[in-house]
Amino acid sequence: MTGSSVPPGEPPGPPLPPPTRQSEFEDFVRARSGALCASAYLLTGDRGLAEDLVQDALARTWRSWKRLHRTANAEAYTRRTMYHLHVSRWRRTKVAEVSTEAVPERPGDEPDTALRLAVHAALLSLPAKQRAAIVLRYFEDQTEASAAAILDCPVTTLRARVQRGLRRLRNGFPELVLGGDPGTHLARWETEFANVRGEANA
Repeated sequence: MTGSSVPPGEPPGPPLPPPTRQSEFEDFVRARSGALCASAYLLTGDRGLAEDLVQDALARTWRSWKRLHRTANAEAYTRRTMYHLHVSRWRRTKVAEVSTEAVPERPGDEPDTALRLAVHAALLSLPAKQRAAIVLRYFEDQTEASAAAILDCPVTTLRARVQRGLRRLRNGFPELVLGGDPGTHLARWETEFANVRGEANA
């Protein structure tokens, strides 16, 4: 007994057909939708809106799948589409900036839950472009060059958005900053972003 399903002396059967374009896209959606939704939630602050944003971005990715799957650019294209859709919707709805004087907490919340609520509230206080830049740099851990490419802007513009956003966060949410040095990284933010990134990729 050789363990082969082909009886001795008989030629092997025909090779399995190559995966179809649709099956490749479905595999991509299954593999990456969790991480995409995690990013979208940081952008929108609402799970329903996040799911809608990801679905719309994936629909556009599917329309371009014929060229994308051959270049392995599918995820970058989807993320770029998602960020642009978010900024466009933010402009149309003219969302008012959130003014929060204190970090939101709920009785009985675990520390990590309180931190997560604080991070989401702080992000939603930013204009859409600054929020997108910070999510890309700190949550997605993108380089300045790759984040600028996703947002279709020069690196200098990306850098300015991040700096303005961090300045607003330091002024409005000092509880989230480690120390008062303007050059200090938001260590508690990075911890929370790393937690969300780990959950998305689990």
